[in-house]
Amino acid sequence: MWRSGGRGPVPGRSAAGCAASSVSDVSHAAAARALAAGGTREQPIFTTRAHVFQIDPSTKKNWVPASKQAVTVSYFYDSTRNSYRIISVDGAKVIINSTITPNMTFTKTSQKFGQWADSRANTVFGLGFPSEQQLTKFAEKFQEVKEAAKLARDRSQEKIETSSNHSQESGRETPSSTRASSVNGTDDEKASHGGPAEAHLKSENDKLKFALAQSSTNVKKWETELQSLRESNARLSTALQESAASIEHWKKQFSACKEENDQLRGKIEELEEQCNEINKEKERNAQLSRRLQELETELQDKELELEELRKQGEIIPELMSECESVSEQLQAAEKKNKDLEEKVRTLRTEVEENKHRQTNLKTELKNFLDVLDGKIDELHDFRQGLSKLGVDN
Repeated sequence: MWRSGGRGPVPGRSAAGCAASSVSDVSHAAAARALAAGGTREQPIFTTRAHVFQIDPSTKKNWVPASKQAVTVSYFYDSTRNSYRIISVDGAKVIINSTITPNMTFTKTSQKFGQWADSRANTVFGLGFPSEQQLTKFAEKFQEVKEAAKLARDRSQEKIETSSNHSQESGRETPSSTRASSVNGTDDEKASHGGPAEAHLKSENDKLKFALAQSSTNVKKWETELQSLRESNARLSTALQESAASIEHWKKQFSACKEENDQLRGKIEELEEQCNEINKEKERNAQLSRRLQELETELQDKELELEELRKQGEIIPELMSECESVSEQLQAAEKKNKDLEEKVRTLRTEVEENKHRQTNLKTELKNFLDVLDGKIDELHDFRQGLSKLGVDN
């Protein structure tokens, strides 16, 4: 729906708005016929482009878009009726046909949105402009046209009052002129006799005749206007009846659409539940697929291990024979090791004995060296003695 308020329209639309729009289409069709009949005597005086909205007749609060896109909105002046109208046509459809009266007021509800109420059309029109400047120009023109309509109304009332006064004066003075003509004779006789009084009466009589003729013309004009208004009223009554019939039709269609909508909603909920179950099954299948791939990978690994074990099983006899030969070699090596251990024990015993011998030899050698040192000392003393003897000799 389109909500009315201080910030202009808010987008959205309901089935009730669609029905109101269809009813408006029927009434606008009748307005289009009326516009075609009187369009030749009207001239545009201001034109702009805007998005057109109408108030929802059921709620009187929400805006219903009358055009899908920006359309031309124009001020028209009717020189014959001396009236002003705001007219907007979307293709072959008249969406605004509002006659401006002095009582109307154009209100800016936001920087780019304005509205006015039309009591004759029993609706409120709203316009959404592309810019604030265009809205300002349209509002200024509305005020200007409103003032012009007020002046035109005042002038027409003055003319009506003047015409009625002239008619009353002519009605009062016509018997006196008749009496004057009967007393003084015909106009030809007055012209023949002459005189300033008769000439003055004749000029007054001519003025009254002219005023009477003009009054008759105005009466015919107002009768024509009244007839056209009656015809327009009849057309609007027919359009209203068509609108009422269309409303009933659209109400039935709206009820059927509502029931169908409820059924579709139920089906949609069921499908959503089925979709949720399908999604869950898909998730389970995906988990099972991943688990199956993991198991296949593990199975391949186990098969590779089994193949390796089979290959190793083929090598086992060779390994057994090698193991037996190694065992025999180990036994022979153990036997040799025992023999070597016996030899080592023998060698250790011999080493101990050799050590003991070496100790004894060291002791004896030390004693020998001590004796040798003594002997050397004695020999040295002996040599010194011999050298002294040689010196003495």
